[in-house]
This record gives sequence, structure tokens and C-alpha cells, in this order.
Amino acid sequence: MDFNNKTAIVTGAGQGIGFEICRQLAFGGANVLLNDQDANLAAAATEKIETGKGNCIAVAGDVADHSFIQAMVAKAVEKFGAIDIVIANAGITLFGDFFSYPVESFYRLLQVNLGGSFFLAQAAAGRMRQQETGGSILLMSSVTGHQAHKDLAAYGMTKAALEMLARSLVIELSPHHININAIAPGATVTERTASDKDFEKVWSRITPMGRPATTADIADAALFLVSDKARHITGQSLVVDGGWTAVSPEPF
Repeated sequence: MDFNNKTAIVTGAGQGIGFEICRQLAFGGANVLLNDQDANLAAAATEKIETGKGNCIAVAGDVADHSFIQAMVAKAVEKFGAIDIVIANAGITLFGDFFSYPVESFYRLLQVNLGGSFFLAQAAAGRMRQQETGGSILLMSSVTGHQAHKDLAAYGMTKAALEMLARSLVIELSPHHININAIAPGATVTERTASDKDFEKVWSRITPMGRPATTADIADAALFLVSDKARHITGQSLVVDGGWTAVSPEPF
């Protein structure tokens, strides 16, 4: 897909799915602002993309901070002149039993997963409206927004809420030619999941397609939804899980 002369912001992209999305966007011709809370991860990821001849800058910071979101959007405009694509990939997972779930964990999930996505979409859409050139926004949900997982009640709630946000904002954004969608990845092999030696074996057994997703599987779907080929798709949520939610066996 052709992203020449497009500018994209991708949050939570120092590694894993976010990094692969940035890599594919940059190699497709986009100017990419790569964000991660970890400054070292952001810098290393950006260096990898630039080594491959992609155009990418790193901006480290916490998307739970509203003032940082404003500064990040301003930085993208200052550096590249416009914003065309925004992918709110940053999110955290905090496991915990419902009966003893900590208050601080609950509100941290809301700040990052919901606030970080909502206010990034708000800031970017405001700029897109001003530009009068339209744009694409993608929110990162999860299969846990569709199917219950033990000890992930709060996390799953935030992911389901993001899908409703994508649907709700169709009313606000469509008059400005901005489409907004969500993608819900299933089990995906990343640097984080690689620390679990049984992850691939378990998810290969219970996923109908015979394996967990790769980061490229998720990135391919994400890039389609922010490409010109998906301009008439908005308010939708796409599950990318190898069929797991169709049968939903527990990962034991």
C-alpha cells in the first residue's frame, strides 16, 4: 500500500505490534512519528527504521499525560507539516482478581488505554479538520473486549470501550472526511510474550488457524484500515485472531 507523502503518528511503538506498524508505514513512504514511553526503546526503534531508509522520528512520553499528547501532535505538524494517520496503539495490561483489584491499577488503565486513545484522537482529528484534507484514525482494541479472560475484567472493559468510541465518533468525524476504526488482535508473538516459553505452543493448540499471530499479521490489517483502500470503512472493529473468538477455548 502506498503511503507516500502521508504523515502518521503511532503510539506505544518501541517494539511489538506498534514497531511493525511504524516499519511498514515508513517503508511504504510515510513520514512516521514513533512514540513510546521508554525513550531508549523509541530511539532504538527509530534507528532501525531509518537504517532501512524509512523516514521516522522518535518522541518519547506517556500518552496518559494530556499535555504530552498536545505536544506530540504539534511536533508532528512542525516536523512534517500535517497529520494524515493516527494509530493509538499504546496500552497497558494489568492483571488482577476482581475481588481485590487495586484502585490505582484500575485508574491507570483508564488513563492510558482510554484517556491516551480518546485525547489523541481528539487532538489529531482537530488538526485534520483544520487541514480540511480528511484522515484516518485507528484504535487498538483486543479480543478481551469480545471474550472474557480471567483476571482481565478491567482491561477487557477498556478494550470494549475503545470499539464503542470508534463507532460513536463516526457521527463527529465523518463530515470532515475522517474515518475511524478499531482492530482487535488476538494472541500475538511479541518481545513480551516471548518471555513465556509455553505461549506459542499453547496458542498454536487452541487457535483454529494453528498458530498465534505475528506482529506482521496485525500490522497488515492495521495498514489496510488506514490506507486509501479503506476510505469508506468507518466505525468498524476488525478481529485478527486466527479464529480464536469463534471457539474461545481457555489458554490452559
